[in-house]
Amino acid sequence: MAVCILYRRTRARRPRYYRVEIAYNLFEEISVLREWGIAGGKGRSMISIYGNLREASVMADKYRHRAQKRGYSRTDLLAATG
Repeated sequence: MAVCILYRRTRARRPRYYRVEIAYNLFEEISVLREWGIAGGKGRSMISIYGNLREASVMADKYRHRAQKRGYSRTDLLAATG
C-alpha cells in the first residue's frame, strides 16, 4: 500500500486535503483510492480499479501531479495526523 497526502493552506479558508492511495482490494485487484475535502469536514472519495500495478501507479502519479498543480503540497503522514 502506498499513500500520498497533500495539503493546501490559504489565509481565508480552512486547510484542504487530497489523499491518493494504491492498495489491493478484497478481489486481488489493484485500486486507487482518492479522497479530498476540507480538513475537519466530511470529504469525498472515489475508487478506481486497474488491471495491474503499473497502470494504477501511473494514474496515482497523474492524480498527485494534478493536485500539486492546483496548489497542494506534500506532507508526511505523521504531520498530517498529529
